[in-house]
Amino acid sequence: MRLHPRECLCFFAVSKNLVTYLTTVLHESNVDAARNVSTWVGSCFITPVIGAFLADSYWGRYSTIAIFLSVYIFGMLIMTSSTALPLILPRFSDESSGVHRAAVYLGLYLVALGTGGIKPCATALGADQFDVADPAERVAKGSFFNWYYFSINIGSLLSATLLVWVQDNIGWTVGLAIPTVLIGFGLAVFVAGGKIYRYKPLGVGGSPLTRVSQVVVAAARNCRLELPDDTSTLHEHDRAEHTSQFRFFDKAAIVMPSPEKKGPWRLCTVSQVEELKMLLRMSPVWASTLVFFAVTAQMSSTMIELGMAMDNRVGTFVVPPASLSTFDIVSVLVWVPIYDAVLVPLARRVTGQDRGFTQLQRIGVGLALSAAAMAYAASVETRRLSATSTSIMWLAPCYFVLGAAEVFTSIGMLEFFYDQSPESMKSLGVALAQLAVAGGNYLNSALLGAVVSTTGWIPDNLDEGHLDYFFWFMAALSVLNLLQFIYCSSR
Repeated sequence: MRLHPRECLCFFAVSKNLVTYLTTVLHESNVDAARNVSTWVGSCFITPVIGAFLADSYWGRYSTIAIFLSVYIFGMLIMTSSTALPLILPRFSDESSGVHRAAVYLGLYLVALGTGGIKPCATALGADQFDVADPAERVAKGSFFNWYYFSINIGSLLSATLLVWVQDNIGWTVGLAIPTVLIGFGLAVFVAGGKIYRYKPLGVGGSPLTRVSQVVVAAARNCRLELPDDTSTLHEHDRAEHTSQFRFFDKAAIVMPSPEKKGPWRLCTVSQVEELKMLLRMSPVWASTLVFFAVTAQMSSTMIELGMAMDNRVGTFVVPPASLSTFDIVSVLVWVPIYDAVLVPLARRVTGQDRGFTQLQRIGVGLALSAAAMAYAASVETRRLSATSTSIMWLAPCYFVLGAAEVFTSIGMLEFFYDQSPESMKSLGVALAQLAVAGGNYLNSALLGAVVSTTGWIPDNLDEGHLDYFFWFMAALSVLNLLQFIYCSSR
């Protein structure tokens, strides 16, 4: 599945330099541009819920990808064309800039909508190609998520270096046309290979979200009923293994003698109840990743601002603060093969697990690394405040550690949500993982807003503030988050 890396190449070709385009071409203020970029990125990680719902309920993963990818390409075409408007018709850059701006944002949000059908479904469709009943393929599926994330970061690296350079030095139209052509070619290859993919049937009984909602409503309606001592009397008990957690929702499967109380919103099967329980059991893990993604969001916000306050000269070369993200990408590209070829075989000998580490162990290691990265960033800022000049390269290890944390937590989370989701909700499970990225970014915005309004830690001039206090705060929050993750995962 090479489609998602192409989509990521497109996504990062837009997102890496979007704030520059908004400020220098559309002449937006720094604050407005930053907010608009954050809102757009957040939208890109919320729309996967829509795509996953349609894939699991109606269209299937293959059709959902094909339809949403067409919308994505249309959005890229509009964006590419809009960047050429001021060149073809100079009046669009001045008197008619409203039309230019409208075209840019129309393209951006069509891309955000289009990515909603690709991010969850491409991952799930790729994992569907492995037969878990085959021991060899079961092990290979664990490696799939590693190399899948590796290929995504190849696209990110190309965008952060080559395409950003093209946009800055040759032109925005060329810099956006290249990924547009590549993603168009990707759609053609994807459709051409439709007959060779393995497909899993859609779940029976309608929309997964509808079935889950029916359980909640039916349980609420039956809230005054007593649960039977013999769970075998629950509706269609023999079709699914019953679990004892969240027993309140078992009330949705209590069989009533009255015929009028046997509709789908009054009586549910044990299978439906267990689907809801599976989602609820994953919720503490999902919540734990919010803080993690709030930490990784520092790489594109406070750590860049810190880099702007440091000495960015390395010999005769000037390092743009935004280019520090290259160390994060390189770290992922280094750690994925190390994890797959070295750490997994070593851990397999100790644990006896096919994957080496359990998914929860893997996520926990990444959470610990993110706390260490924030502590290191705090110490760097403390050093900078007490020194006359500090090299920007002191931040490189922080990016490298966060890259390693992504290999553990981000990939582990994708694998966990895919494996632990009910069969009829695999795309939705991956979408929940994507939604955590959006939630983490919004959490970071909320934390920054709270800190700015209550403290003087992050002024416009960082020399007059204490950004290190904020990093220490994030480190402490990460440690608390790790402790609650360990508690929840051990239950």
